[in-house]
Amino acid sequence: MIEHTPLQVAFIGLGTMGFPMAGHLSERGHRVVVYNRNPEKAVNWRNLHNGDVAATPAEAAANADIVMMCVGNDNDVKEVALGPQGALQGMSTDTILIDHTTTSEKVAIELAGACAKGGIAFLDAPVSGGQAGAENGQLTIMVGGEEDSLQLAMPALNCYAKRVERIGSTGSGQLAKMMNQICIAGVVQGLSEALYFGEQAGLDCEAVIRAISQGAAQSWQMENRYQTMLAGDFNFGFAVDWMRKDLGITLSAADAIDVSLPLTTLVDSFYGDVQAVGGGRWDTSSLIERLRRLDKH
Repeated sequence: MIEHTPLQVAFIGLGTMGFPMAGHLSERGHRVVVYNRNPEKAVNWRNLHNGDVAATPAEAAANADIVMMCVGNDNDVKEVALGPQGALQGMSTDTILIDHTTTSEKVAIELAGACAKGGIAFLDAPVSGGQAGAENGQLTIMVGGEEDSLQLAMPALNCYAKRVERIGSTGSGQLAKMMNQICIAGVVQGLSEALYFGEQAGLDCEAVIRAISQGAAQSWQMENRYQTMLAGDFNFGFAVDWMRKDLGITLSAADAIDVSLPLTTLVDSFYGDVQAVGGGRWDTSSLIERLRRLDKH
């Protein structure tokens, strides 16, 4: 692939994250072709941005320098990449496939192997920063794969990332994302318990947060979620259903290397309780609502 600007980019998957990510690529002057399994979303994207719509992943990938995917789970990734009309069917030698989906390490390694047979580079590159990060072009990207491939992809990745960090070889980006989700699960549960405790104790939780957010208790979740948590507003952000998918991948990976994750296992079950009361699409900060509904104090 000859490095140049603008790049010809295919973007596969226009969900909550992919839609704005593809938009940033177009706004920065890259030539973008999109594909989405629900074609209406692709048409909506084209109505807002400069770019074309493809009927299949293979069609989107034809003539692309870089193909990016941001879909649902392992099976979705394999379908849009390796299926009969998958992206690899349309890609040529010396191009790059980048997977922004949160998947298992196993799928990342499988995709890398399939790409290598066609002389295609592969980067597993899950993202963190949620819907707001995608919309504002402020995502963090954790990358597994070769450094030279990453450098070729940087003009595209920089369109929607505030930080891109190569972690190591193929699969390490996905393992890093698992660490990210472990951290988030613990922090959100702790913040939920603190706010619920304050509510039940009759404290002015706004005042408490103003005090403790300047000390060691400070976190992104506290700064960005405490007000909506206190208000019981969860119809936004990173959905519980997605978090459970990610934590399921994480716990399976931990089992495979005989690592115990007791807190993550517990919080995963708490998210199951949130799903059971209809909160599957609520933001992950809805763990506090579980306490409000289920606590038998």
